[in-house]
Amino acid sequence: MLTSEALLNAAALALAFVLVHISWNKFSNKAAPLPPGPRKLPLIGNLFDIPREREWFTFTEWAAKWVETETHKLLKRLLAQPDLLDRHVRRMAASILIRITYGYELQEGQDPLLSLAEDATNALALSTAPTVFMVNIIPALRYVPAWLPGGGYKKIGAKWAQTLDELVSRPYEWVKEQMKLGTANASVISRLLSETEELTPEREHHIKWSAASLYGGGADTTMPSIIALFLAMTLYPDVMRKAQEEIDAVVGQDRLPIFSDRENLPYTNALVLEIARWHTAAPTAVHHCSMEDDIHNGYLIPKGAMIIPNIWYMLHDPKVYPDPLEFRPERFLGPNPEPDPYTVCFGFRRRICPGRVLADASVFLSCATSLAVFNITKLTENGETITPIHEQLTGSISQLKPCKCAIKPRSPQARALIESEIC
Repeated sequence: MLTSEALLNAAALALAFVLVHISWNKFSNKAAPLPPGPRKLPLIGNLFDIPREREWFTFTEWAAKWVETETHKLLKRLLAQPDLLDRHVRRMAASILIRITYGYELQEGQDPLLSLAEDATNALALSTAPTVFMVNIIPALRYVPAWLPGGGYKKIGAKWAQTLDELVSRPYEWVKEQMKLGTANASVISRLLSETEELTPEREHHIKWSAASLYGGGADTTMPSIIALFLAMTLYPDVMRKAQEEIDAVVGQDRLPIFSDRENLPYTNALVLEIARWHTAAPTAVHHCSMEDDIHNGYLIPKGAMIIPNIWYMLHDPKVYPDPLEFRPERFLGPNPEPDPYTVCFGFRRRICPGRVLADASVFLSCATSLAVFNITKLTENGETITPIHEQLTGSISQLKPCKCAIKPRSPQARALIESEIC
């Protein structure tokens, strides 16, 4: 069996690798400007329709209203059905993003929009993984007919494209209809449409895909991060107790933590940062292609090269994060904290995750409220204690294997808080 050190050394070899499949290379002695990413990956597009200088304040305001409501609903569902952790977290993550993006409140039970969103995001995670379909490695396969070996991906891709188009269009048209009726809730879409003087086809296309990007960029990364909390607390009970002591001291036991408590909860905030580092939700980010020849540190990056950043290793480099496989929030505290993982885990520059603000707010409140009212411990089944394993699944968004753990209220007072009316 490979040791942790051997695994890390092996991962280091893949820190930054470039897959190049082009029919010709033209070496250039002049470095090209930093190129934009591929135009045909709209879910990573620039959200220039949403002003950057206002997004943090707007989303924070919405977080205070909706994220707190949805996290309270999560607590209620976990109290009633703790064995359905994955399902409850998935619903909460989707509900927050759909509500903020479209002003749509999910129906209880099986909501048709939720099912559509899950199908689309699952398809996106698989389609953007570099090794799932050979066409991602050998672009020439796009010319192979669907009925020949190597071309079967086209049928799958056509079905996924239809699902994605439906996800982009259906909630958008619903918002437009609600605006006509005068019943639309505040949302990203309603704001953009109300601020648009002339809705040209091009601008409408940008608004629709920007909204889909916001949802896709937040929901997929939120779920594995929250599941990672429950896994980490099961494996590291001392960390859980420290966070609970801080929450009790700052917030008390008479109410649930809210977003404005964050600045007074340094250990809990460090715990959230450690989740982002320890379980890398997007281990290789979303891949991009260089549009022109470029030279970086003396190496040629040819036009058409697929660039795959190894974010997992960046956040597990033992030279940067000592004992990287250990879950240790203290690494982000004190006079010399280790680097903030948020500078890496959400992507880079113009292609940074558009849903990062909402994802961060959702993860923080889920962590703080869950730890305030629940003890998370190892599960005992048939007289045997189950120790879960931190194992990531393949995909551009890396989900965790189902986490079996015991989730119980900390006290009768905690149970009463969970069962209290949602504001």
